[in-house]
Amino acid sequence: MGRRAGWEGRQGVAKVEQSSPGGVAWAAVARPATVRAVLWLIAAVLAVRQITVALTAPRGDRVTGLETWAGPDGVPPAAEQVLGWGWTFGTPLLVVALGLVVARALPEPVTRRTALLAAPVAVTLLMLSLPMRTTLPLGQTGIIPVLLVLAGCCAVRGERTSGVLLGVAAAFQPTVLLFLPLLWCTGRRRAVASTGITFAAATALAWAAMPHDSSTSWVRHLAGTGLGGRADDLGNQSLHGALLRLGLEGPVEIVVFLALGTAVAVLGMRRAIRYARDGQLLLAVAITGCVVVVVSPTSAKHQLLWVLLAAVGRVGTKASSRPVWPVAVVLVTTLPATMLVPNIDVLHPLRDNVVLLAALASALVVPFLSRTSAYYRNPVPTEYAPRAETRWGRVPLLRRVATRPNLLLELLLIRVTYAAYQRTRLEAAGSRATAEEHARQILAIERALFLDIEHWVNHAVVRIGWLRHFFDFYYTSFHFVVPLTVLGVLYWRRPADYRWARTAIGLTTALALVGFFFYPLAPPRLTPGLGIIDTIHGVQDFARPDYGRLTELTNQYAAMPSLHFGWSLWCGLTVAIVARRGWMKAVGLLHPTFTLAAIVATGNHWILDAAGGAAVVGAGFALTHVLTGPRAQPGKNGERTDGEVPRHRTFSATARRSRI
Repeated sequence: MGRRAGWEGRQGVAKVEQSSPGGVAWAAVARPATVRAVLWLIAAVLAVRQITVALTAPRGDRVTGLETWAGPDGVPPAAEQVLGWGWTFGTPLLVVALGLVVARALPEPVTRRTALLAAPVAVTLLMLSLPMRTTLPLGQTGIIPVLLVLAGCCAVRGERTSGVLLGVAAAFQPTVLLFLPLLWCTGRRRAVASTGITFAAATALAWAAMPHDSSTSWVRHLAGTGLGGRADDLGNQSLHGALLRLGLEGPVEIVVFLALGTAVAVLGMRRAIRYARDGQLLLAVAITGCVVVVVSPTSAKHQLLWVLLAAVGRVGTKASSRPVWPVAVVLVTTLPATMLVPNIDVLHPLRDNVVLLAALASALVVPFLSRTSAYYRNPVPTEYAPRAETRWGRVPLLRRVATRPNLLLELLLIRVTYAAYQRTRLEAAGSRATAEEHARQILAIERALFLDIEHWVNHAVVRIGWLRHFFDFYYTSFHFVVPLTVLGVLYWRRPADYRWARTAIGLTTALALVGFFFYPLAPPRLTPGLGIIDTIHGVQDFARPDYGRLTELTNQYAAMPSLHFGWSLWCGLTVAIVARRGWMKAVGLLHPTFTLAAIVATGNHWILDAAGGAAVVGAGFALTHVLTGPRAQPGKNGERTDGEVPRHRTFSATARRSRI
C-alpha cells in the first residue's frame, strides 16, 4: 500500500507539472519568500517592542550608557534628549545593517533559500539576543565595533577603507586590535597599516578633546571594570572577571590571566587564520571576536555579539546533529544563565561564566568543518520511518525520525523547556480570593459526587507517623526523579519510544499551563475553614495576605490540573505500554497510585485535580498520535514496524533488550 500511495503521489506531481509548467518552481520560490516576509515582520515587531521598552523606562534609567561616555555635565539637556532619541531609533537600523552584512558574508555555496532567509533570520536573532536587549535601553555602543569590524573584513573592498573601519572600531574597544594578525596572515597588509594609523589618530583625537574621560576609560578598561562597576561582577564575562570570581586576586591573578590570555590568543588566532584561508571568513571573524571577548580585561554583556556570530560554523557529520551548535549558541546568547543551568551550588561557576565558556569553546574547542570536508555540503541524511497507516488521511502531520536524537540538543531543550515552564507557572498566579472561590466550587462538585475524601484521608494519615513521613517523602522526592529516569531509559534503550513519550509529556505540560492560567485554584491545605493539615510545610497562617507564597519561586495556586499526578500517570502508562513483562507493567502503574494517595494525604490537591491531570495526559497522548501517528510496534526478532532496526550485535542481546 505504501508503494502504491507513493506512486500515486508521484503521478499527481507529474500531472501538476504537465498542466502548469513552472508551477512547482514558483511554489518553491513563493514558500521561502512567504517565510522571509514573516521573519521580517517578526524582526520589526521585536524592534518596536525594544524601542517601546526604552522609551517607557523611567527617565533616570534611559540611555545611561551615553551619559557615562559624555559625562553628567558634558551635554546640555536638550542635546542629551536628541542624542537619546537618535540612539533609540538608530540602533535598530544598525542591527539591520549588521544582519545584512552577516547574510552577505556567508561562505559559499549558498542556496537560494539560504540567500532569501539569511538576513531576516540574522536580524531576528540579533534583536532577541541579550547583548542587543541591553544595548538599546541603556544606550551602550557595543554593536558599533562589531558592525565596523564585520563591514571592514567582509563588506568593503578597498584595504585602506577596511583598515579605517577597524581602526575606528579599535578606538571604541582596543582589544579589536587582535584582528590585525588575521588581516596580516590573509594578505591584507595595507589594511593592517591603515588600521594602526586610524586607531592612533582616533585615540589621540579623543585624548585631546576629552582628556579626563579618555584617561578614566583607559584606566578602568585595563583594570577590568569598563566604565564602572566591579571587575568581578557577573556582567564581566572575560577571563579576567572569571578568575576574580574564582577567588584569585593580586599579582597571582594577573600572572595567570596574562598566561592563559596569551595561550587563548595564540591558539584562537591560529584557528581563525586557518578557517579564513579555507574560505570561511565570517567564521574566522567570529572566532577572533570570541578571542577578544576572552582576553579583554572587561567584556560586558553588550559586547558579546561575537559569540552569536559563531553560530555560522558547521559542526557534525550528520544532518540530525547540525542544529546542536547553532541552537546552543542562540540559547546562550538569548536566555539568562539561570534558565540554562540549574540553581545548584556545584554548578554556580558554570552558570556564572556560561557566555565566557561559549566564547572559549568557539575559539578553541568546537570542531568546525572545513569546506573541503565531504560532510560540509552533504551531511549524513536523517533516517525517517515509513509513514504510519491511520484511519485519517492527514494523520500523522509530521514525519517520524527513526534514529536516536542528539543527546546534547535534548538536554538543552529539556532544561530550557522546564525553565520556561517554571517561569510561566509562576506568572500564572491568580489572586487569593479567586483561588479560594474556585476551591469552594471544586469542593461543592466533589460533595455532589461523593468524592470529598480529602479531610478524612489527611487526618487518617496524620495520626500514623511513619505513613505521614512516607507520603511526605514520596511527594517531595519522586516528582522529577521518576519521569527523568523513564526518559533516560527510553533514550538509551528505545529511541523511537523516547521521541513518542517525550512529545506526549511535553504536550501534557503545555496543556496544564493553560489550566494554571485560567483556573487558579487553592489546594485543600490553603482553603480556609476546611481543617486540612499541611503535612509538609506545617500549619498555614491564614491571617497573612500572602500565606500562599511559601517561596518566591512557587505558584501555590497551580493546582488544576495536578501535574504531580499527571506526570506520574504518564510514567505509569509509558512503562505499561513499553514494558514486555507483566510485573514491570504493574510496578509502573504503582507510581501513579502512590502519587494519588500522596497528593491527597499531604493536602496538596483535590481529587478532581487528579482527574484534570489524567485529562491532560490523555490529551497529550492524543495530540502525539495526531502529530506523529501511532506508536511503533515491535515485530519479530526485535524489528520495528516503523523502520527502526535495533543496533544489536547478537540475537541474544536483542532478546535481552526486548524484555525491558
